[in-house]
Amino acid sequence: MAVTTYIVDKDGNQIDAATATVPINRDFRGAWLLSGTVISEDLTVAKEIFANKIREVRVPLLAVLDADYMKALESNADTTQIIADKQALRDAPTAGNSATTIAELKAAWPNCCGDSPYA
Repeated sequence: MAVTTYIVDKDGNQIDAATATVPINRDFRGAWLLSGTVISEDLTVAKEIFANKIREVRVPLLAVLDADYMKALESNADTTQIIADKQALRDAPTAGNSATTIAELKAAWPNCCGDSPYA
């Protein structure tokens, strides 16, 4: 007996994986949208996934900067760059807002968040 694998999109629609045209990678799997036998990526949902990934990545980066900031305050050192770096991380989730394609979204990964998981 053959086993059939089904792919389920973000809306719960399903298709036999053997008959579907699927995106090359699964970076935005949670944004997959089924139309006939073609699975595409819903850009609005992909942007949410992108922003959430940035939020996840920036947590430890902000923690390091918070510690650096406290040390700088204790020693009366200049905090200007630390404050700017923290603000860049706070602004980072909006980096993909102007993307009009998945490729543009992937390319919008902000430098302040380190290496892109979409490279």
